[in-house]
Parts: sequence; structure tokens; C-alpha cells
Amino acid sequence: PCALLQTRMQSLQPDPKAQYRGVYEALKRMVLTEGLWRPLRGINVTVLGAGPAHAMYFACYENMKKSLSDVFQQGGNSHLANGIAGSVATLLHDAVMNPAEVVKQRLQMFNSPYTSVLGCVRAVQRTEGFGAFYRSYTTQLTMNVPFQAIHFITYELLQEHLNPRREYNPRSHIVAGAVAGAVAAAATTPLDVCKTLLNTQENTALSSLNIRGHLSGMANAFSTVYQLGGVPGFFKGVQARVIYQMPSTAIAWSVYEFFKYFLTKHTLEKRT
Repeated sequence: PCALLQTRMQSLQPDPKAQYRGVYEALKRMVLTEGLWRPLRGINVTVLGAGPAHAMYFACYENMKKSLSDVFQQGGNSHLANGIAGSVATLLHDAVMNPAEVVKQRLQMFNSPYTSVLGCVRAVQRTEGFGAFYRSYTTQLTMNVPFQAIHFITYELLQEHLNPRREYNPRSHIVAGAVAGAVAAAATTPLDVCKTLLNTQENTALSSLNIRGHLSGMANAFSTVYQLGGVPGFFKGVQARVIYQMPSTAIAWSVYEFFKYFLTKHTLEKRT
């Protein structure tokens, strides 16, 4: 639900019926006017992409973190290595998730003409071509590389203080994951607003500036957001984004650390 609220609240020129003053009001009005299940729209396409994307994401991060830490700080924990490993892992993750994100956000827009995932995929492919699914890929990377760098560095930094022995500690993983997600989300909100504009191609917003065709590129997105909303426009939906990211990153790290602990323990028991 928070992902849908974030998409709606980042709309630069929303329909008068979809103008919200806050997260709670947006959720309440959405349920009352569009139905109880509307906040969950687009979740199926996210679930389909999230599995393989996160598998590659954490596998790449763990391997690169170990290799780079030995280079930068032999036997220690290098924050530079953590940031670089997280950034590289993002390249693989976003290659899978970007098309899913395009479809999800188009389904989530107010009065979306799309009624299903498959219908949206076919319509976008037919009218805009395959490139539409990766139109925001460079913008996504421009946003997610700093996001993941901040995210991983903050998480590892907090782990050093909350869990210095680096043992399996669910509470420390949840707290560190949530705080890391919140910090990274708030810092990269302006980039996310631009990504949402590129993904949704808001007709009302583009028409008001006499922009014909499809908007592409980070520079054009930044310029368009500034013309339509000024500096405050870059922070539209920041509350929903932080609320969405906190449980998301907390759950992701908790699940990852649990299976890392479980598999490591199982491997050691087999060896002994």
C-alpha cells in the first residue's frame, strides 16, 4: 500500500480527485472511493520480480564485500567496500526489477487505463516499444546506486554498534535495516520523483509544458519536475517513501541474515 501511495503522491499534476494532503488521508480516500483492494494493486508483478532480483542482489553483495574488504582493509570491515559492493549488486537487481517497476507504477496511477499486468505489458510494448520498460533504467541506477551505497554503509555501521560481535541477532538486524532504509530513502527522494515521472509519463503534466512525445533522461526529468513543482516538487511523497522503505529493508535484512546464519550453521555441522 505504501508503494502505491508513494506513486500517487509523487504525481506532479494529479487529478483533483487524487490530490492528497497526507499519507493517512490518501489511504482512507483510496479505500473509500476505489475499493479495499486498490492499495494492493501491482503487488503481483512486484512479487514476480523480487525473488530472482534479490537472490542476485545479496549473492553479488556478499561476494564482492568479502573480496573488496580484503583489498581495502585486510581482515576488517571496510565501509568503502560495502558501498561499492552494494552499488554493483544494484546493477543486477535493477535489470530485473525495472520492467516490473514500470508496469507496477502504471497500474497504480489514478484512473489507470490498464486492468491487468499482462494487459499493461502488451499495451506498452505495442504503443511505446520494448525500450519503454528500460526508459528509466539509467535514472533508476542514478537513484539506486547512491541509495544502496547509503543503505549498506548505514546498515553495516549500525551493526558495528548494535551487534559488534556480528552474531545472528534478529533485533539488531531489524533496527539497523529499518534505520538504514529510512536514511537512504529520504536522501534519494528527489531522484525517485524523477524516476516516477519517467515511468508514468504523466500526460497532464507533460501537456501543461507543451512537451510532445515521451520524456526521457535524468536531465529532462529534473528540469520538468522543477518547472512543475519547484524545489518542494522533488520531495513529494517523501513520507510515504520512508514509511515504505523502513519495513521493506527491515524484513529484507532479517530474512537474509536468518538464512545466512541457518545455512552457515548447517554447513559447519555437516563438516564436523
